[in-house]
Amino acid sequence: MHESTQLPPEMPRGIVIQPRTVVWAITAVAVGLSLFQLYSAGLQPLGLFYQRSIHLSLIMILAFLMFPAFGPTRKRGLVGWGLDVMFLAGAVLTGGYLVLNLDEIFSRAGFWSNTDILVGCIATVTVLEASRRAVGFGMTVIGLLAIAYAFAGPRGELPWLGEWMPGILEHRGYTIDRVAGHLYLGQEGIFGLPLGVAATFIFIFVLFGAFLECTGAGKFFIDMAYAATGRQRGGPAKAAVLASAGMGSISGSAIANVVTTGAFTIPLMKRLGYSGKQAGGIEAAASTGGQIMPPLMGAGAFLIAEYTNTPYVEIVKISILPAIMYFATVYLFVHIIALKQGMQGLPKDELPQMRQVMKDGWHFLLPLAVLVWLLAMSMSPMRVGFYAVVSILAVAVLRYVLWFFFIAPRQGQSVTAATIKGLIRAGIAKLIEGLELGARNAVAVSMACAVAGIIVGVVGLTGLGLKFSSMMLAFSGGNILLALVMVLLASLVLGMGLPVTASYIVLIVLVGPALTQEFGIPLLVAHLVVFWYSQDSNVTPPIALAGFAGAAIAGSGPMETSFQAWKFAKGLYLIPLFMVFNPEIIVGGPVPIVIWNGFIALVALGSFAAALEGYLFTRMSWFPRLAITAAIIGVFYPSLMSEIAGMVVMVIAIGANWLASKREAPPTPVNA
Repeated sequence: MHESTQLPPEMPRGIVIQPRTVVWAITAVAVGLSLFQLYSAGLQPLGLFYQRSIHLSLIMILAFLMFPAFGPTRKRGLVGWGLDVMFLAGAVLTGGYLVLNLDEIFSRAGFWSNTDILVGCIATVTVLEASRRAVGFGMTVIGLLAIAYAFAGPRGELPWLGEWMPGILEHRGYTIDRVAGHLYLGQEGIFGLPLGVAATFIFIFVLFGAFLECTGAGKFFIDMAYAATGRQRGGPAKAAVLASAGMGSISGSAIANVVTTGAFTIPLMKRLGYSGKQAGGIEAAASTGGQIMPPLMGAGAFLIAEYTNTPYVEIVKISILPAIMYFATVYLFVHIIALKQGMQGLPKDELPQMRQVMKDGWHFLLPLAVLVWLLAMSMSPMRVGFYAVVSILAVAVLRYVLWFFFIAPRQGQSVTAATIKGLIRAGIAKLIEGLELGARNAVAVSMACAVAGIIVGVVGLTGLGLKFSSMMLAFSGGNILLALVMVLLASLVLGMGLPVTASYIVLIVLVGPALTQEFGIPLLVAHLVVFWYSQDSNVTPPIALAGFAGAAIAGSGPMETSFQAWKFAKGLYLIPLFMVFNPEIIVGGPVPIVIWNGFIALVALGSFAAALEGYLFTRMSWFPRLAITAAIIGVFYPSLMSEIAGMVVMVIAIGANWLASKREAPPTPVNA
């Protein structure tokens, strides 16, 4: 018996089905990992190295079991199994050696033994290979380049490589003993802050999202969005925006957001009149917004809180207004296209009713309410995640028990020992499903954080961060706008090979000091800007991962869909600029100034959407579109007079467009 369960319908053709033994092993390890995380989050907190080393060891075991050495389309074979056994042993050794010898290692106080160094080398290679399988080759290449850079120098293992370095990048070079010890046994390497956040905060909330998904919360949020907006013009597209905002609070991936909500929203958008590329682009842009939407923001909120030493609840508070601005922009794009093409909403009988949706699924709001309440009580995010998981399990069990004992008998189903046994068995199966799904979903982000730890460790060891900041200052000539453009370009390049979390970590380590120290951008604003720009690989061609996922569902061209996503997601680029030049909306200030800045930002973003589409209440000619573009530049400039002048121009242009629409006959559809 070597066949596993049937191939899921969403799995690409050519995928080799895992042997049943491997499937069972994956389930066992995944469930064990989730239970370990729940234990350490809510029952018995562990020390830093114990927690992180056990977490990483189990994550790597999962990675090697889930992803064969030669890809998912080829059977492992003898060579593949040999490699897997070797790396599985390396994963066990990576965590086990630290757990068993931690006191002795600390007592050596940096004077590491040959065994320490050997295990450090094995751990580094094992982490890079697990990352190659779980995250992609690009992440591994960046990690290898970082290690090669650490070796480059007159005193390093690769002195010849140091001769090719530009003067500003030169350093002394380090031996393999120093690098391996620093990366494996130091607090700024593999087991540094990125993995620490992944092993504590991120995992427990990924697990929470997995249980919400298993219990049907995703469908509840989508139905609620359709009930609220389905009858409006472009209703399914507006529902996609709202559902993606809701799903973003429980999903850690823009791509996962696209494939879950997009499976419902994209076909309905196409049926209503949106082209395939528009439907896929709208879903990709909205799903990317889910990663900047509090309370979770993917993994960003936890990382920003740790790096800036700011309470997590404060990060959530300051991120609400920018997220609302982003989704308002996407929502307006959707509305303008619907007006332009003369679309109507869906018939009432094809939509879920809000009353029925809330009646069937109101209990899904309770765990989210518990989460928000505990965060407001300033409880540790890890403990909050634990209680959120417990609450969703309690709600699911209570709901099913009430149905089984009180509603099912009225429908003719008898309550017997056999049916109770079946109920318990189904509940255990659902529990195992959630535990396994949470662990599986955490593999990629944890491996990305582990390799990001290697990069961060090398940056700290070699002083690359300060050197990069000097280069950035030199190339930009002290111009803050040019510096931000450089950050945007760097994020796009990094995003081609790194997931969003890793891209943010690498970027903030490299450019963060320059943004705060040389250009005077407040610390929180700098981190939010870098985090927002790190999202652009989801929607910016040529590498637009969420756009590609949307194109696959919509049946449209990947590049044309990505260009649409890039257009709809313009807030991803403009809002960070507004944060920099008007930091009061993030760091606070006098209430009138904060309200004014928020108001002009929303008007500017709405005007920009109208100018880009050439339509608001009716078709817009080229002159008001140019005037609005110039006014937006004035609004973003940190001067009260320029802001007022820009607002006046935009109000006049929008008012003139509204008056023109009143003089016209009833609107006729306009081709996109």
